[in-house]
Amino acid sequence: MRRYGKHTDEDDIRSRPNRKGNRPRTHIRPKHEDAAEGLVLTVDRGRLTCLVEDRVITAMKARELGRKAAVVGDRVAIVGDLSGKKDTLARIVRIEERSSVLRRTADDDDPYERVVVANADQLAVVTALADPEPRPRLIDRCLVAAYDGGLEPLLVLTKSDLAPPDKLLELYGDLDIPYVVTSRAELESGEAVERVREQLDGRITAFVGHSGVGKTTLVNALVPEERRRTTGHVNAVTGRGRHTTTSALALPLAGADGWVIDTPGVRSFGLAHVDPSRVILAFPDLEPGTEGCPRACSHDEPDCALDDWVAEGHADPARLYSLRRLLAAREHTDGD
Repeated sequence: MRRYGKHTDEDDIRSRPNRKGNRPRTHIRPKHEDAAEGLVLTVDRGRLTCLVEDRVITAMKARELGRKAAVVGDRVAIVGDLSGKKDTLARIVRIEERSSVLRRTADDDDPYERVVVANADQLAVVTALADPEPRPRLIDRCLVAAYDGGLEPLLVLTKSDLAPPDKLLELYGDLDIPYVVTSRAELESGEAVERVREQLDGRITAFVGHSGVGKTTLVNALVPEERRRTTGHVNAVTGRGRHTTTSALALPLAGADGWVIDTPGVRSFGLAHVDPSRVILAFPDLEPGTEGCPRACSHDEPDCALDDWVAEGHADPARLYSLRRLLAAREHTDGD
């Protein structure tokens, strides 16, 4: 039934009052051109600790960002109270474009990927040579995530006083990955710390490794003013230590120009999100040979053109073996 006649006047139309008394919503969002640039240092239950110039402030994500989340390492635009005083809260209104992302899934069947760190230049994969024993498949998975996300890998081998590094280094020799070998005595004397620091100078480096390998101990040595509780126990049965880092944290590198990002200890590193076509980019000697590959080639099948590419002498067969070993890590569990 028509409520009004055919010819109505505006005065005849009743409008519903705005009970909240606020202005109607608009799709036009402010550009926040005067926002300050900040670096996300850590995230804790919706609160983000950020560095703005020389001040550490607490901020929260603006509603207009929707489900887009900021992570450690993100460059963000911040408005509001930037004084850094106690009980003040600023607002993150924009997340800048990322140069790299370290991502992982909970397992290989989990379609939901998690961004662990943004804008890091390097991924330091820390593993002990003994106590606990090395886990090559987990190392392979970390390397795949690094190549996929645009980070350069670095191997940091700890506890060389308990076992020699030769066997593990031989496994990764064809990948030309830089590495640092440390012992407990060298860490205590500071000699190993200086060798690691040289590899980190001028770069943003994310540290990853499973519990008990000495990752947090090394980070504490690199950033002494931010000392954190280390793993005090390694289970004799499982070979695993207690997790001492519960969230990623960015720390300024002492004695050099750079940043260290300590991440929680991992027991698995899902790669459900990884595209093999991105991993091959880390092998510039093999990448041109993929032009003859069939569509969506896994690079480990009978029609893969890389076999002919290597047979013609364009690349070392060991390099192809290394590539296929890394890609195969996506299909297996993280265990030894």
